Amino acid sequence: MLLPDLRQEYGIDMVIANAENLAGGIGLTSTTARELLDADVDVLTSGNHIWAQKEIIPYLDGEMPILRPLNYPPGVPGRGYIVKGQVLVVNLIGRTFMGNFDCPFRAMEQLLAELKPKPPVIIIDFHAEATSEKIALGRYLDGRVSAVLGTHTHVGTIDTQLLPQGTAYVTDIGMTGPVDSVIGVDTEAVIDRFLTMIPHRLPVAGKGKTIFNAVLVSIDKDSGKAISIDRIYREVEQ
Repeated sequence: MLLPDLRQEYGIDMVIANAENLAGGIGLTSTTARELLDADVDVLTSGNHIWAQKEIIPYLDGEMPILRPLNYPPGVPGRGYIVKGQVLVVNLIGRTFMGNFDCPFRAMEQLLAELKPKPPVIIIDFHAEATSEKIALGRYLDGRVSAVLGTHTHVGTIDTQLLPQGTAYVTDIGMTGPVDSVIGVDTEAVIDRFLTMIPHRLPVAGKGKTIFNAVLVSIDKDSGKAISIDRIYREVEQ
């Protein structure tokens, strides 16, 4: 398996994976969640598809380290953050082109003000569509969190960087999935939908070469400041 080898190669302390498309391309189930956790992932984040598989909902308040976005309205199942040792992992969702969610900026501001004690290392998965919204959140939280890492578009961006006050940032990590696809989905099915505009289920693309997109963030455990952020890209023949 790829992940255990990468953990050993880079001396990785924690692995966070956005898992919201793990169940056949949309949503998450307890079985697919367990597969990732058994594969050496420490925390599972999500986004707008977390409710797609109703079977997962009871598990969101259980022992599995699964997050749904923090800024969903009050009263929904699950949690938006988790503390593991000296690390706080937070899941946020954007609003631009995404939906009528609570403000991610204010939700994070409130969490930073109210969480006591607050771990030194704070990592955010910001699941959002608009590049500008992701960059704005990174700048807004610069120096107050360790990393703001974008997800959702399935296309990795080239802007891995350390912001001026010590926060690691990337607009989108990318995806793990089939290369011969349209963001992981069967190419012909996607083209047909664009040509006809008839809604239909879009299946995951078939077997072939698979890409693994990730970023590796090194963080000072005392100050919580990021030291570096680098892309990890692998291709695996199925």
